[in-house]
Amino acid sequence: MKDKKLFSHILLIIGAAIMIMPFLWMISTSLKSYGESMQVPPSIIPKEWHFDNFVKVFQDVDFLNYYINTMIVTVGRTLAQLFLCSMAAFAFARMKFPFKNVIFIVILSVLMVPPQVILIPNYAIMTKLGWIDTFYALIVPGIFSAFGVFLLRQFFMGIPKELDEAAIIDGCSWWGIYWRVLLPNATPALIALGIFTALASWNDFLWPLIMTNSENMRVLSIGIASFQGQYSTNYPLLMAGALLSTIPMIVMFIFLQKHLIAGISLSGVRK
Repeated sequence: MKDKKLFSHILLIIGAAIMIMPFLWMISTSLKSYGESMQVPPSIIPKEWHFDNFVKVFQDVDFLNYYINTMIVTVGRTLAQLFLCSMAAFAFARMKFPFKNVIFIVILSVLMVPPQVILIPNYAIMTKLGWIDTFYALIVPGIFSAFGVFLLRQFFMGIPKELDEAAIIDGCSWWGIYWRVLLPNATPALIALGIFTALASWNDFLWPLIMTNSENMRVLSIGIASFQGQYSTNYPLLMAGALLSTIPMIVMFIFLQKHLIAGISLSGVRK
């Protein structure tokens, strides 16, 4: 038994090392000079620590504006998706209405459609609405998620219905049950969905690239790509920008990882 645990721990340590090595290499490269980043064989630890690379990131491009735009888009998508998906999940988990299961299956079928397939129709819709190069185009198409509805529905179905009955006796409406009973008990699932949504929005590249034309509307993913040249790339600045862009997501995961694990583990076992 001890040998099996030891073997499992060794495998986990090796896997963790493989996963963290690219991140450590990114930190190392962000502190190198351009010449040192291009030398062969490469050096693991920089000979001179160039912290000024992080300052140059903000000087060479409007990185602060990219950061602000990304925060606005991420917060807008995440809050709207938590609200809309939780309401839809509540309806599918608790309410009775015609063709409920059919509608739920149709919503889940959206997960089978690659985003690239609906890219052109979405672009045409945004053009007709006059939303190109606006926050509306960056936020509104991402405020609903079939995965979010499924995740929260599964969690809601695990909450005892006796709580609903007690709330009805106390005079609660459907809105009261949703707001005062289910949402407070679904904190782990809401946080898990919020993390997934924020991460997807923060890393989104293709949709903001197509929807924005001006530098004022660019987000971090596009801003980092601007450091990559056609013939030569300033890798220290590229890695410094990438490191700065990952810090908010890492901090968020560190503080919310317990809720994330609880939300996932408690949401997929209900029928």
